[in-house]
Amino acid sequence: VKPITLRAKNLPQPQSGQRGYECLLTIQGSELSLSLIFSSPSLSCPLCSLPVELTVIWNGDFSIDNPAHNKVHLYKCDAQRGSCGLCLKADPLFGCVWCKGENRCTLKQHCPHPENQWLEHNGINSKCTHPRITQITPLRGPREGGTLVTIRGENLGLEFREIQGNVKVAEVDCTPIHEGYIPAEQIVCEMGKAEMSQYTGNVQVCVGVGECRPEFMAKSSKYYYFVVSVYFHRGPVSGGTIVNITGSHFDAGSNVSVMFRDQPCTYLRLVGTSQELTLSVTLKDIDRAHLQKDLQFEYVEDPTITKIEPEWSIYSGHTPVTVTGTNLDIIQTPLIRAKYNGHETLNLCQVLSPTSMLCQAPELPISLARQQEVPERPDEFGFKLDDVQALMALNNTNFIYYPNPEFEPLSVSGVLELKPGSPIILKGRNFLPPTNSGNGKLNYTVLIGEKPCMLTVSETQLLCESPNLTGRHKVLARVGGIEFSPGVVHITSDSPLSSTAIVSIAAAGGLLILVIVFVLIAYKRKSRESDLTLKRLQMQMDNLESRVALECKEAFAELQTDIHELTSDLDGAGIPFLDYRTYTMRVLFPGIEEHPVLRDLEEQVEKGLKLFGQLINNKIFLLCFIRTLEAQRGFSMRDRGNVASLIMTVLQSKLEYATDVLKHLLSDLIDRNLESKNHPKLLLRRTESVAEKMLTNWFTFLLYKFLKECAGEPLFSLFCAIKQQMEKGPIDSITGEARYSLSEDKLIRQQIDYKTLVVNCIHPENEKSPEIQVKVLNCDTISQVKEKILDAIYKNVPHSHRLKASDMDLEWRQGRGQRTILQDEDITTKIEGDWKRLNMLAHYQVPDNAVMALVPKQVTAYNSVNNSTVSRTSASKYENMIKYTGSPDSLRSRTPMITPDLESGVKVWHLVKNHEHGDQKEGDRGSKMVSEIYLTRLLATKGTLQKFVDDLFETIFSTAHRGSALPLAIKYMFDFLDEQADKHNIHDPHVRHTWKSNCLPLRFWVNVIKNPQFVFDIHKSSITDACLSVVAQTFMDSCSTSEHRLGKDSPSNKLLYAKDIPSYKSWVERYYSDISKMPAISDQDMNAYLAEQSRMHMNEFNTMSSLSEIYSYVGKYTEEIVCSLEQDDAARKQRLAFKLEQVVAFMSLES
Repeated sequence: VKPITLRAKNLPQPQSGQRGYECLLTIQGSELSLSLIFSSPSLSCPLCSLPVELTVIWNGDFSIDNPAHNKVHLYKCDAQRGSCGLCLKADPLFGCVWCKGENRCTLKQHCPHPENQWLEHNGINSKCTHPRITQITPLRGPREGGTLVTIRGENLGLEFREIQGNVKVAEVDCTPIHEGYIPAEQIVCEMGKAEMSQYTGNVQVCVGVGECRPEFMAKSSKYYYFVVSVYFHRGPVSGGTIVNITGSHFDAGSNVSVMFRDQPCTYLRLVGTSQELTLSVTLKDIDRAHLQKDLQFEYVEDPTITKIEPEWSIYSGHTPVTVTGTNLDIIQTPLIRAKYNGHETLNLCQVLSPTSMLCQAPELPISLARQQEVPERPDEFGFKLDDVQALMALNNTNFIYYPNPEFEPLSVSGVLELKPGSPIILKGRNFLPPTNSGNGKLNYTVLIGEKPCMLTVSETQLLCESPNLTGRHKVLARVGGIEFSPGVVHITSDSPLSSTAIVSIAAAGGLLILVIVFVLIAYKRKSRESDLTLKRLQMQMDNLESRVALECKEAFAELQTDIHELTSDLDGAGIPFLDYRTYTMRVLFPGIEEHPVLRDLEEQVEKGLKLFGQLINNKIFLLCFIRTLEAQRGFSMRDRGNVASLIMTVLQSKLEYATDVLKHLLSDLIDRNLESKNHPKLLLRRTESVAEKMLTNWFTFLLYKFLKECAGEPLFSLFCAIKQQMEKGPIDSITGEARYSLSEDKLIRQQIDYKTLVVNCIHPENEKSPEIQVKVLNCDTISQVKEKILDAIYKNVPHSHRLKASDMDLEWRQGRGQRTILQDEDITTKIEGDWKRLNMLAHYQVPDNAVMALVPKQVTAYNSVNNSTVSRTSASKYENMIKYTGSPDSLRSRTPMITPDLESGVKVWHLVKNHEHGDQKEGDRGSKMVSEIYLTRLLATKGTLQKFVDDLFETIFSTAHRGSALPLAIKYMFDFLDEQADKHNIHDPHVRHTWKSNCLPLRFWVNVIKNPQFVFDIHKSSITDACLSVVAQTFMDSCSTSEHRLGKDSPSNKLLYAKDIPSYKSWVERYYSDISKMPAISDQDMNAYLAEQSRMHMNEFNTMSSLSEIYSYVGKYTEEIVCSLEQDDAARKQRLAFKLEQVVAFMSLES
């Protein structure tokens, strides 16, 4: 309520007992009395929108004269003023304001928000935002222009100058006419001329003077169409093409009709194919348009749409969509449409050719206030092509709308301070729509002032390389139908330097120049010296490279010759394969030479053991027995492996049953592995269960034939090649280091001067046979010479059938019957300080072509070492240090230790002194920098042995090689692992690949490659073992799916085969793929194969001895096993606990 003040004269002063002044308003015949506030000489009464009569009454019935006939105007601000524009165009005297917080027109004092939230006429904030267009008439007109278009709506400006030059209809300037302008409500404008390429578009009005901001822009939802005034001579069969027929006297008569043949000219569908007709028309003007005459019209098949790309946009639309189809050029005004929640939006298409057009995606009519954050599909999506109804809503499109990109303000204040050249980062979200084919790309434009900037787009950031500008500039981002200003950037150049700073910089610059001149003079001198050094080093490197290449080439050629000689007579009998029993014992029980399972049972406990054997052959008992043992804390890893091996020896004659048990145990293991949330790839990685060791033993039994017929030959060739290549250079008898090595740890890292000698050897068992020539090195110890002679004499003879070097003495036969016994240590051995060096051929000055003989070891020799000098240190002591005795456990310490003689405290060495000793002098081994040069020998050795490694890997990873088919066991077990993966919904190919690699290559083949003595009757030296370990590691890396990132700190063995491993990996993948494609093996065929294997090796082990060994675990855990059997339902039904107690009773009685 707003009070009004009335000015008056001669007003009586109300006295005591008199009524005061009242204001009577006559409103539509009724009177309203309001109390007056007396303040002489004026009266005030409250004002409540009509001009009404006003009467002032005093003391109830005295009227105050009103000679001026003043009237009161009653009004309400919000009456008939529902928009901001209508509110602000009200009479300024009313004092109405637009209260933005409540979106209504009200008096200032009734707006509960602060003043900056008001909009008032002629105030600081006097411009209404969000103009809206509600009506356009007419909706059609010719391209030539001249049409007066009336636009009605809300908030369309308060003054004519605000909309002058700011109106566009279908992208064509429309000039507003002053006479037709009604502030805030209506604009009348005259159309300009349109281009031939323009067909339709919406109406745009921008309110304001100067630059147009998005909040002052209005766009119509309806479209204005240009009538094709030149006669359109083609159209679709479905009709809808606008044909203009002009002439004169069309108003004659009461009914006018136009026929196309027998069809009236309306939007009717034409039945049939193409028709032509000619219309004779005369010239007529419409606005500025002209029509021609005598033109033909041709009906063409309806357009079709075959492809839309891309099939996505953002809520605001206006992203380019390429449409492919047929007959697209016959449509006058092609439009693309979307319908959502009953609202339809359209946008323009530009025809490029009869088969393609470029459209701007329509916006999705969705309420953006809902803050949609999920993609939406329109209810209908299609094209408005004249009257072609079939394309209004396409059924075969998956068009989807993603949330609009949203920008954050540049800063809290809206102004971002920057230095020149600094990038501008616009933050927000949804910058890259997450389309099915990867992140979709939107066309962003960012303007700094008027200049665009180069952009880098990510999901949440736009990185803008700012143009070379200074000062304040508005930032404007545009994408699709969105235009947003996140704020202003203020680019300030660095402040100019003070005169003091300039003087200081100049002084510092002068001093710097002097320093640079001095440094350049010193550098000149130094560079001359370094150039000479560099040239010298370059020459050394060139020589080194040439030497390595030559050495590799010569070594390979020489090794090929030697290997050819070695393997020329290698057939099945030439390779010293171990028999089945020895082979399996070495794998199952490594390090135990005479295992009880090979011997007859000493104790008479056969009856109890037979009963126990029956229990072992009961699957329920055996599974319960194994699970119970594994649950015991005292059941160690060694025990697990031992039980698995003992069970397999008992079940050697029943491999079908053993396989069934193994599958059950593996299935349990897989279940436990996945339940414990371990990574699936860790399955079968280590031998931590009975099942894993049984799996190794199962493959050991079933792959023996494959080893003998196929894989054994390349493995033996690789072993021989490594052994011969190592022995071509010096090998340290004590440390096991060699000049030629694949292992960095076993490489002699210093220059050893040596010479190859040929010695003529007399056969120890037949002195009359021809002498055998043997290549040795003058730096070989006497034990090494004896080993090489025995290798030459007993070539292709199993190692166990040869004479032992420790049982023989080396005799050097010189002229005139002189014979000298050569030993590693004797009275001539050189001792320097506390170091004693083993005797070598060079020590005895043995010449080339010397005659040697191996004779039985003598108890004493004329030159043997005096026992009082060094206590019993004979050659055999050092042979035992480096010799493999057949027990793999001895390999745990592959590097022989240099231990001082306990009596004399002397340390023994051969070629290099052990650098771990404290008295090692700097320079004995050289610095690490120098020693790294010798790593090139690893490359030379690797290149020499490459073919043999390739042959072995290719044989193992081939499904059919040298006529041998893939062993059934491999296919059967791989199929079982695939079934388990399917059962647990594991479809990751890397996990399946890893399971197969852990199952066979890493569980069986790596063991065989590292320990060829498990398969062959051979002796493996420590250097050969180290090289085989490198090959085995390469084999493991080839089976892995993970990528190894190599660097300068990577192990040398990985660097050595870095280029080969990708090729090996492809072999492994092909191998696994080929196996999976092979037909599955039926259980019947597998059981027949297992039965055959059982029959062939039925009596290899003493079953009773094996049962006795297994029973020792029953004795240890009797109570736990009986308890588990009693808790198991299936075991209770078969009374297995009672039967086990019977066995225990029998065993205790018999023993």
